[in-house]
Amino acid sequence: MELQSNSFSADSTIPPVYTCDEKGISPNLSWDEPPVETQSLALIMDSSDASKSTHSGQKFVHWVIYNLPAQTRALPEGLPPGEPTLEGGDSQGTNDFGELGYGAPCPSEGTQRYSFRLYALDTPLGLEAGATKQELEKAMEGRIVATAELVGQYERKFPG
Repeated sequence: MELQSNSFSADSTIPPVYTCDEKGISPNLSWDEPPVETQSLALIMDSSDASKSTHSGQKFVHWVIYNLPAQTRALPEGLPPGEPTLEGGDSQGTNDFGELGYGAPCPSEGTQRYSFRLYALDTPLGLEAGATKQELEKAMEGRIVATAELVGQYERKFPG
């Protein structure tokens, strides 16, 4: 399985439109055919630079989405934040901003790396909308049949 985006290339800069410096909308993501035993998909986006992410050294969670149907091959740009359930029945979880849906990159200093990880699962998950990354990871234990990752980076430019 390969995860990619029309919004930015792997290991390149995430354009400002997808960050807190502009519109803060979610980027387009797409992927190829998951393994045949896939019954649902999930996505977690967090900052890859754990030591810079929070005072506790944990990765800062920007997006949690799950219960995507197995036949889904893309997420469009600009998914509505604050919506617990999307058109296809996908559930959005709670990010570390305390909100449902996509939370735009907004590093306070230096360049940060952001990881988008797609999980192919052998079952739909029985989680209600609004689950946290930790709740999703617990529900996925023993259920992951494949993963794919896309990493981008962003550095805020401060005047002065």
